[in-house]
Amino acid sequence: MEAATIREHRQGTSGSISSAASSSSHNLLANPFELRHGRRYLRDVPYPLPCDLSEIQRQSLRTLLGVTVLGKPSCVPNVEKDVPKRVLELGCGSAFWTGSCHEWFTSLGYPNVEFVGLDFAPLAPDLRRQGVNWKFIQHDFRRYPWPFENGHFDYVMMKDLSLAVQMGFETQRFMDEVLRILAPKGTLEIWESDHVLRCLLPQPTPPKGMTAEEEKTCRDTKTYLISTGTPFAPAQNRYIADSNTWIHTALDKLNLPSQPCTRMAEIMFQETSLVDVTSRRIAIPLGQMRWEKDSEGKLIRSGSSGNLFGTISPKASKSKASGETMLTNDQAAARSTAMLIVIQKIESLEPLLREASGKNSEEWTRWWAGMMASLLDQENNGGGSEVLEIGAWWATKCEESA
Repeated sequence: MEAATIREHRQGTSGSISSAASSSSHNLLANPFELRHGRRYLRDVPYPLPCDLSEIQRQSLRTLLGVTVLGKPSCVPNVEKDVPKRVLELGCGSAFWTGSCHEWFTSLGYPNVEFVGLDFAPLAPDLRRQGVNWKFIQHDFRRYPWPFENGHFDYVMMKDLSLAVQMGFETQRFMDEVLRILAPKGTLEIWESDHVLRCLLPQPTPPKGMTAEEEKTCRDTKTYLISTGTPFAPAQNRYIADSNTWIHTALDKLNLPSQPCTRMAEIMFQETSLVDVTSRRIAIPLGQMRWEKDSEGKLIRSGSSGNLFGTISPKASKSKASGETMLTNDQAAARSTAMLIVIQKIESLEPLLREASGKNSEEWTRWWAGMMASLLDQENNGGGSEVLEIGAWWATKCEESA
């Protein structure tokens, strides 16, 4: 009798929790925003970034930078020959990637690819007015199952979701649902960037396994391919070092990763239903790095005595002519964009970083002014050799997982 009573109590409690969770999710979707610290945020979600126009523009700029340095909106090698019919962008935000991918597919002769965007809140414009076969679904993707049938999509893109999905069980549950809605032989692609910065050191040898296309893209954008042997050092700029510490502390408190790029390969490889797991990681300098310059402070020309990979010969270090070719306008713009993205992210995370640093409003204002002066002082290498690390990971769902 007592056991039956306990069981009934547990069932009632479980039902109450489920009902409360469902009600909370419904309230979030009906009224997803709240005003905090003078900016618009998602309510009841452990997502640390605001969802206002400034942050949406920063994230769109981050996507544009990724498309530029990776060469195209998708890194999947066979996607140009085997264009997907139905594409899901998870956490689509402004759907900037969807628009870019639609334009790319259209240029390949496939203008009617179906795109679906899913997110907590409707932040994207109606892309149908721009000729995109697109629809938006508002859904709290912490609530399972998602409103799609098994194997509904043959291509799923997850971009910059490391601050939206907590580590541990939540990540695994999230991946399980992604693989449920991905069709056999379908493609999963993930783009991420680290939230803390490191210094890139000169590489003793060029990375192995670079394709001709990857080498050309790196050369054209003056960025650097990251391999397992790429040497890094801690941030040299004191303000970046400060922000690294505070970002790590703040995100750890929220059970979110500060360096998601180091985790993605492990997450992909542990999924037994994924095969042909591949990745590509890129380091984007925030300015002209010290070791890119010769003894007179001139930028060493790519592809000559100082090569694409940062391997600088003694002859190059003494050459007066090696600095004849500076960064092109496009290369300089990519680095300036990376710097802007980093600065604006620190600004967006200000409430969390102020708490982690223990600074009051006046102390934070002084620190911020010092950081801006330091990072924007390119004559004195304000950015040092710090780089923004981004990456793409992709894999195919094996046919046996149907």
